[in-house]
Amino acid sequence: MSRYDTRRAEDALAQTHGRLVWRAADCLTHRLVEPEGVRVTEYKPVESWLTDMDGVLVHEERAIPGASEFITTLQASGKKFLVLTNNSIFTPRDLRARLLAGGIDVPEDKIWTSALATAQFLDDQRPGGTAYVIGEAGLTTALHEVGYVLTERAPDYVVLGETRTYSFEAITRAIRLISDGARFLATNPDPTGPSAEGPLPATGSVAALITRATGVAPYFVGKPNPLMMRSALNRLEAHSETSVMIGDRMDTDIISGLEAGLRSVLVLSGSTGEHEVERFPYRPTRIVESIADVVPLITALA
Repeated sequence: MSRYDTRRAEDALAQTHGRLVWRAADCLTHRLVEPEGVRVTEYKPVESWLTDMDGVLVHEERAIPGASEFITTLQASGKKFLVLTNNSIFTPRDLRARLLAGGIDVPEDKIWTSALATAQFLDDQRPGGTAYVIGEAGLTTALHEVGYVLTERAPDYVVLGETRTYSFEAITRAIRLISDGARFLATNPDPTGPSAEGPLPATGSVAALITRATGVAPYFVGKPNPLMMRSALNRLEAHSETSVMIGDRMDTDIISGLEAGLRSVLVLSGSTGEHEVERFPYRPTRIVESIADVVPLITALA
């Protein structure tokens, strides 16, 4: 590590106010410097990186400074990585194009969505099954690719994903199918999603409506279910002890990483503000301002 990189890491990553502290010199030996009176933890070198997309790499398709450098540094290092998102609307190809428009070049096979995780879950649970789907191309394509048949007639599952055009007719059909015995699955529990005009109702809100009407709660596959992390690690053939999760939300990214046994980094460029961290009974391994501050760690923790 160069003197410049070391200084940059020290400036970007040294934290105060009683939080966990990582300094470059300690990163080189993979030691986590903790507040006085707390034990020092030894960590294995990091081999794999998982990162959320919205709020970490982009804000409404605009790249966050440091995001492109983060991806190119990962690629140059040869480390395994995946970009994760609870957004089930788009296919990985769509998301690659949207990221590329913002100057972030992520290969299609390095994008893991809640739709893909849901399709994998269904294929593991009931291969070749049937489903009634409320969602967009990201979800329907993923289900088709694992051999699922989409139908309104006595499906094995009702699968709810995110869409910008929730219809009363489709929701009514889902309620009736679930009442008749179809299993209820949803891609993620996010109650709202972002838009230029403000928050929009998302999968979690519509799931709550269906649950109220049927008395049946869905199984949510996406974050904060650690299943999403496990499926991503399996895709990378990676181990939790040598992996890090980066996210901007304590209630999804950080908790799912924690429950899957990963180290976690909270960036303050998205949903969770620094003042909100203390409200939670769990903590990220560390807190940084943005993804730009994570770039030095790729080398320092190798």
